[in-house]
Amino acid sequence: MLVYSIGVSVDGYINDRDGGFDWSAPDDELFAFHIEQVGGLGAYLLGRRLHERMLVWETDASMRSSEPTHAFADVWCALPKVVFSSTLDRVEGTARLAVGTLAEEVAAAVAATRRPVSIGGAALAGAAIELGLVDELRVFRHPVAVGGGTRHLPPVADVLPLTLIESRTFGSGVVFERYECARAPRS
Repeated sequence: MLVYSIGVSVDGYINDRDGGFDWSAPDDELFAFHIEQVGGLGAYLLGRRLHERMLVWETDASMRSSEPTHAFADVWCALPKVVFSSTLDRVEGTARLAVGTLAEEVAAAVAATRRPVSIGGAALAGAAIELGLVDELRVFRHPVAVGGGTRHLPPVADVLPLTLIESRTFGSGVVFERYECARAPRS
């Protein structure tokens, strides 16, 4: 199963017009939920920018300064990762560069584990959605409107019916929505 999990503003952006996303910093309750979610994954497919942002969890010892951050760093470092990039010739940490097409890499990652595989990076996830590869959307809707930035979903060519299968509101006001993507079965 391939999932796209993303934090967004109420108006649908993953960052603001300046690229900032301070507004999405999780409180303790939400951070614990993220640790649980990431700990349940079998692999992570990500674009270059997200890889570079998340690499700090593997390379910066100060990211292990508390019990929760240490726990997150542990689950993130243990997770196999595939990075999609047309500009990098190597990656650091527990990642490898994608060598196949998106569809080939998704199929290989999903076949290699019984756990969900996550995909991250708006452009990469958008391409996977367009190809019909994403089984679930997991949206963390933050109670803020930022008025512009990077959209969490690209325009879709066809209507993508979604079925809400879980919803949860955290004390911070963040609403977690889990949707199943209704589409034709993969061939």
